[in-house]
This record gives sequence, structure tokens and C-alpha cells, in this order.
Amino acid sequence: MTHEPEVADLDDSPFSDFLGFELLLEEQDRELLSRVRAFMTREVEPVINEHWTRGEFPHQLVPQIAELGIAGLAYDGPGCPGRGALVDGMVAMELSRTDPSIGTFMGVHGGLAMGSIQLCGSEEQRERWLPAMARMELIGAFALTEPDVGSAISMGLATTARRDGDGWVLNGEKKWIGNASFADLVIVWARDEDDGEVKGFVVEKGTEGMHFDVQQDKIALRVVQNAEIHLRDVHVPETNRLQGASSFASTSEVLRVTRMGVAWQAVGCARGAYEHAVRYTKAREQFGRSIASFQLVQDLLVKMLSNVTAGTAMNVRASQLQDAGLLRDEHASLCKVHSTVRMRETVGWAREVLGGNGILLEHHVGRFVADAEAIYSYEGTREINTLIVGRAITGESAFV
Repeated sequence: MTHEPEVADLDDSPFSDFLGFELLLEEQDRELLSRVRAFMTREVEPVINEHWTRGEFPHQLVPQIAELGIAGLAYDGPGCPGRGALVDGMVAMELSRTDPSIGTFMGVHGGLAMGSIQLCGSEEQRERWLPAMARMELIGAFALTEPDVGSAISMGLATTARRDGDGWVLNGEKKWIGNASFADLVIVWARDEDDGEVKGFVVEKGTEGMHFDVQQDKIALRVVQNAEIHLRDVHVPETNRLQGASSFASTSEVLRVTRMGVAWQAVGCARGAYEHAVRYTKAREQFGRSIASFQLVQDLLVKMLSNVTAGTAMNVRASQLQDAGLLRDEHASLCKVHSTVRMRETVGWAREVLGGNGILLEHHVGRFVADAEAIYSYEGTREINTLIVGRAITGESAFV
């Protein structure tokens, strides 16, 4: 007797996945996505508003996140899951659908930090660090942005690296570095004083001369622990220099991949706001009936769903290109521009649907509205990513 294989159903997906994009995944990847969704709903959503208010990171949840096996999900390096870009992107979306701060934490650790080692490290370095990072026994951070240099970082990195015998000496300042204050490994990008090229260094926790100031009073991603890093004659052995990073082009290779992760986070942020808005409209009554039955409310809900669906579709295709080794800078930049602009629009409409209640954390939408502002800016502003796409379209660079 033969058994027909189980067929996935659209009802298995969240109602924000209107066209069933999850059905593009293999069964084991859909199961992973379901586990992530259940964890975020069960463990994160009930506590995240309190942590957001206090500006504190829920360290107690890290062991459970580690058990999900999602760190470095796209990479096939030593100890890494090797599940590919599409499932990695959908997991990033799922994390941010409940809380963009957790999505950002994982994007920094599993995307930027692990990606730097996977893409720019030697085989020995990948063997040394990636398995423990995949198990989240070592947490990573990525230090590129500086206090006086943001969008122009490719042209003016001020942090320096000077060769000193069998090692290097780093000096400089970094800003907006997520995970930095508690990370075990910080990927520091610095300009070589000898040849002027950008190189990457893995600076381990407790290294003398590296100090942190956690940034306070943020209005977005308050759970993420961003820090300013002060590097004062920090000695790093040559064995900790990323052997495959010899110019800013190496940094860009990492950013191309992780920029797609941010595009997925943006769609997740928009999805979360949209879903809370839909639930609210069904429960909220005015004039003797639920506001979900009002024409103008339904108009806003459809606009939100259209944004979420279009962003998901664009990101799915780009992630497929990434899995095929065909992703270019302009592809990732277009996804980041589109996803973040439509995210901002969507969370604004969600807050509008909730009226005054939209600014209360108890309804969650206000948190998505605030967090969207950070996602909109990091990993390349809308303007910078627009110029990258514009250059690809016209063949003309409009960068100053």
C-alpha cells in the first residue's frame, strides 16, 4: 500500500503570506520556519515590549535561539547549516515579523560577522571560529561604521591598522556596532597604513585597548545593544587578520549578501505591523460594528498587504539569484530600497488604523513604527542604494 505525500496548504502559512511564498521551500525548511515562528510567538512576543522599554537585550533567550540552528543559515562553511539564501531570508523575515531587534541581532551575528569569516577568512579561520559561532557559543559583531563616516565609508575609513612584527596595531573609533558590548568576536575593518587598503581583523573579547560605550536613548531597535568602540593600540596577531580581505571590495562582498538580509527584515517588520493591525480591526468596535467592516479601513489593509506581498516577491527572486551565484550589488540594493520604503509606508498605515492606540506598546504596532526607522537607514541609506541601482541602469555614476 502506498501513501500519497503530504501536500502543503496555503492555510499552513501566516495570513500575511497571501500568495503562499513559503510553499517554495522544501518541507524541512518549512518545518524550520514553523519552529522559528512558534518560538518567537511563545517566548519573544510576551516579553519584548518590556525589554524594548528598558533598552535591554534578552540574553536569557540566546540558548533557545541557538537550539533553532539558524545562525549562519545560508553558509556552507564548517559547522554551518548550509540551507541557502532563500530559507535564510525567510527566517530573517520571520524573526522581524515578531521583533525587528531580534532579527537585527541575528543579522549581525549570523550574517555580518559569520559572513565576514566565511567569505573573507582562510580555511583555518573558518574551522577555528564558524562551528562555535553556528552553535552560538561565540557571538559576533561587525565594526565598520565610524562616528564621522557613514555612507562615505568606502572612501574614508579613519580606523588604521599598522603592521608590527608578527601582528597588527589598530587605532580608531567605531559607532553603531550592534552586539559589540557583549560579543566574543568583533570583526574590525581598518585601513592599512602601508598600502591604504581596507583589511579585516577578528578582535577577541577582552583584548587590551578595546573599550565600549553602549549607546543610549535610541528611539528605534532599543533592544539591540549598539556601542561605540574605542581602539587604542589594540594588538591583533596576523593569524586573526582575515586572509581573504585585501580591499574594500571584500567588505562589499559581505555587505551585498547581508543587504538582502536587511531587505527581508524590512518585509518582516511590515508583516508584523500589518498582522497586528488586522487583528485589531476585527476586535475594535465603533458605531456598533467592528472597524474591519469599514471601507476606508479595508482600503488601508489591502494597501499594506500589497506592499508586503510585493516586497516578499522581489526578495524571493533576488535570494534565488543569490543561491545561484548570480546576485549583483544592484539586485540587493533594489530590494533594500523597495522593501524599506514600503515598510515605512506600511507601518505608518498600521499605526493609522489603530488610531491613538497605535502609539501604545501594548498593541505592538508602535514598536514596529519606531524600529522601522533604523532598518530604513542601516546597510546603506535609500539614497546610496538608489545610486547603486541608478549606476547599473545608466552606466553612469552619480556618486559625488
